[in-house]
Amino acid sequence: MPRRHFLRTVGAAGLAGPAVAFAAGQGSADASQATTAEHSNALPYPTLKRPFAMPGVKDQDWTGALFVGDGEARFALRVGLLTAQGKIIREKMTNYLWRIGPMAPDGAYRQVRVSTDDRTVMPAHLDALREVITHPDQWAADAVADATTKLPQLKEKYERTQRERREIRVRHARTEGGDGLVGTVTALDDDTTVIIELGTPWGEEATFALDGQGMTGTAPGLLDAGRTGHIRVSLTEPADDAGCYASVADMTAAVTGGSGGSGTAVAALTYRLGKGESVTFAARIGDRPQKVATPKAHEVERTLAAAEARVCDTNLTGSGPVGRAADAVRDALSLNTNYDRVHQRNFVLWGWGGGGGLFTGWDSAFDAVDAALVSRPLALQHETGVFDAAAPPNQVPLTGPRYDQQNAGPMHAYAVWRLYTKFGDRTVLEKAYPALVTFHDLLPEWDTDGDGLLETPYFGDRIGGRGNHLGLDDSPVYADYHRIAKQGGSGDTRDNTDLTDVALNSYYALLAETLAKMARVLSRHADAARFTKQHSTIRRLVNDRLWHAEKGLYLSRYLDGTWNEVVTPTVFYPLFAGLATEERARTLIEDHLLNPDEFWGEYVIPSVARNDPTYCSDGPVHPGSEHFRFFDRYGEGTAPEQWKGAVWPPMNFTVYDGVKRYGFDDVAGQFAARSTAMYLDTWDKENWFPESFDPVPGQSVMDAAVDTAWRTYSWSNAMAVQGLHELLSDNPWDGDPDSLMFGSLTLPGTNTVAGVELRGHTYAVSAGPTRTTLVRDGRTLFRATGARVAVRNFVMTAKGATFDVNADGPARVDVFAPGRPSRGCHVSAGRSHVRL
Repeated sequence: MPRRHFLRTVGAAGLAGPAVAFAAGQGSADASQATTAEHSNALPYPTLKRPFAMPGVKDQDWTGALFVGDGEARFALRVGLLTAQGKIIREKMTNYLWRIGPMAPDGAYRQVRVSTDDRTVMPAHLDALREVITHPDQWAADAVADATTKLPQLKEKYERTQRERREIRVRHARTEGGDGLVGTVTALDDDTTVIIELGTPWGEEATFALDGQGMTGTAPGLLDAGRTGHIRVSLTEPADDAGCYASVADMTAAVTGGSGGSGTAVAALTYRLGKGESVTFAARIGDRPQKVATPKAHEVERTLAAAEARVCDTNLTGSGPVGRAADAVRDALSLNTNYDRVHQRNFVLWGWGGGGGLFTGWDSAFDAVDAALVSRPLALQHETGVFDAAAPPNQVPLTGPRYDQQNAGPMHAYAVWRLYTKFGDRTVLEKAYPALVTFHDLLPEWDTDGDGLLETPYFGDRIGGRGNHLGLDDSPVYADYHRIAKQGGSGDTRDNTDLTDVALNSYYALLAETLAKMARVLSRHADAARFTKQHSTIRRLVNDRLWHAEKGLYLSRYLDGTWNEVVTPTVFYPLFAGLATEERARTLIEDHLLNPDEFWGEYVIPSVARNDPTYCSDGPVHPGSEHFRFFDRYGEGTAPEQWKGAVWPPMNFTVYDGVKRYGFDDVAGQFAARSTAMYLDTWDKENWFPESFDPVPGQSVMDAAVDTAWRTYSWSNAMAVQGLHELLSDNPWDGDPDSLMFGSLTLPGTNTVAGVELRGHTYAVSAGPTRTTLVRDGRTLFRATGARVAVRNFVMTAKGATFDVNADGPARVDVFAPGRPSRGCHVSAGRSHVRL
């Protein structure tokens, strides 16, 4: 039953579609992800079975596809676009992405639109400059002069870019068997020149040739040189120009109007298309020369349409004001799925407009948790890769999370634990546990005074970057710490400081708590007792020394006893780590989080409290401007950037999880809804998922992250995942790791999410004002009517179900255990424990 009809039918999830001509791969169980017999018991995730074809999966090569044969022979099919200036747009395409999706995370279908307009000049920029010129009393004289000079220049550049703009839509669908794909490139403007190129992804040895209307290639296996890979690409129409070249540089010169030396290093076909015209192709890889018939365009179109329809039927999807973010998150993470050429598996590209490989800092921990909603194989491959990675140069020689970010270990521990609570596989726990214990046991070198709490490591006297130990860069919390020479330690060359850090100690406690949980699962009872005691000790010390009773906040403190009174969202991190008392948790949320003068608002949560003197202190603020409050000059940073007020997804994720952990279901729903709305606002307008967001709505420059390096930043998805976890989630905190949480008291409207894999089953949820339904593998398990409900600790066994329910009014709850008559009861408004 198609999931897109879930609202009408509350139907089955996870059914694959029928095979068609050029039958596309079907869902995450297709051939490219099939588990081979020799690996099925050794790895916690399906391996990439060779040979395979996978659209994308090479850093920023958004329009192309990777082919890998037996023995690890590699080929890359690329689609390039020629600009009016004769430049070819190929590989590094982030700036030129125009629209993303739909996409399947396993590569069964992929669609992108690419334009020659890199959007470095947008209408918002021109409007901002006009605002400065029109209201000179609100800007400094030099800013007005700068705007007066730049407006005509940028206006001319924008108009020229629009006149010369060319756009293409590229679609790929993997064929049945996983070793091939079909695709179509469609010109969306007249006079569009497209280059279809066959080469290697990372400069590997290979030989290419032209063959009729197609191209062929051969390459030795990188892991087994005796296994030669062969690829053929066949196209529906003859090219306007074709050639084989001695190098990529020769090919680039030839297709851009120059001369390039002939050879066998790369083949390329050039097509000149009018608006609406397409070039269609089929490609396959194998261990012998491939015979790929010239594809018929109508059959390829039918295959592409069927594959696109299956994206929502067999993957994460949703509907409603919050639930529709499921499709955006699926497409964003599918876009950023990359291939690890060293370990031969996939991972999530972290950011930087690319990233160049698996990043082992705290960033990629959020990516693992987010990816777990989208694809179990991707999440497990990604996080396993973290613990196979060697330490960066000049750092403590650890495998696993990088030690220069002291929250990388805690956050990856949390990610590993959540993969366990989501999927129930111990393999990743067993792999990660030793490295995480080592990481934990090194952290006391940052306890400057030996009192059991950690102080901030010293990151230098430069203005920026003093918070890099937690990835908080220029956060004003770290502006005034003092250097103290470190005695001994792990070999990390940083010195100590005098700032006892709330955030760092919250992460320290989180790591101890998570290791205790892991140890219990792994039957390491002595370890479990040690880490449980450690968490308890940190909890006592944080509450004794870092609670500012007068302000009602957890604040960092200097060793001389004075308080660091900069207020940022890290004041809520003790909730995330389970350190706050119930009374203090309520004070934090009611007196501070919900206070619009500090943190609350349409956009949450600013990285500095709105009433803190350091809020938006990185540049001028123009309160009289409705849409350009933080804009000063084109091309320069803005006042809230770099942790001075901008909303950062990992902060929102951490605060949401802390609020939810402590049972503030109404506030958690409101917070998640705001985070999701911010994400969707930028997604809807620009199809971007940026690194950070403006702290107030309506700011037409900053809120779309116009810095081109940060448009496709994976941790951005943590904003929307809050809303999706609000609808349906594992339970990473207290209680049975098998238990579920679902439903919401305060998400707006009726929302659905479907295609969520948890503990070997596929789930769907619909949650609205008077009805909440949980479906597992196509069968309804739970239904509540009459009120909104938030359900925790839901465990279904052969004997029935137990759960805790929080209802916003009287409700009827019914449970439908497989093979048993339904059972139900009425619950009152508020909290109830139910056993049915």
